[in-house]
Amino acid sequence: MHFAITSEQERSLLAADGDKVGEFLEELEESRENDALTVDTDKAWDAIHRCLTDGTLDPDGGAYPWSHAVLGGRHLSVDWYVVYVSAAEVRDVAGALRTVDRTWLRRRFDAIDRRDYDGARDDEDFEYTWNNFVDVQTFYERAAAAARSVIFTAT
Repeated sequence: MHFAITSEQERSLLAADGDKVGEFLEELEESRENDALTVDTDKAWDAIHRCLTDGTLDPDGGAYPWSHAVLGGRHLSVDWYVVYVSAAEVRDVAGALRTVDRTWLRRRFDAIDRRDYDGARDDEDFEYTWNNFVDVQTFYERAAAAARSVIFTAT
């Protein structure tokens, strides 16, 4: 799940450590005040990250700013993915995602190594990935317009 967070939430999150990060996330999930500033990609985040980067789940793989759409950024937990992207980086990511079209994403999707990816990597899996990618594109546009930072979370 991606969340566009307020400046106040950003300060709280960046000041948190260990269990406090988990508590922050619980509160954030319970208090989603604006669904336009959240997006749930279910399991598609895996393929989306791979398509936007070097085909792996390496958070440092691929080029900035595409790498920061899902797993790239500042990691705030060692137990699960809690990845922070600053408001300035969100603007960069939104701009980069604008350049991605269906044909480009399909080419990248088809290049994912089958041995390293648990998805089906068929037409249905691509449609699922594409539809969720479009949601991520829209989400980053809204987050950038609102000058918000973003966190991505997954267990």
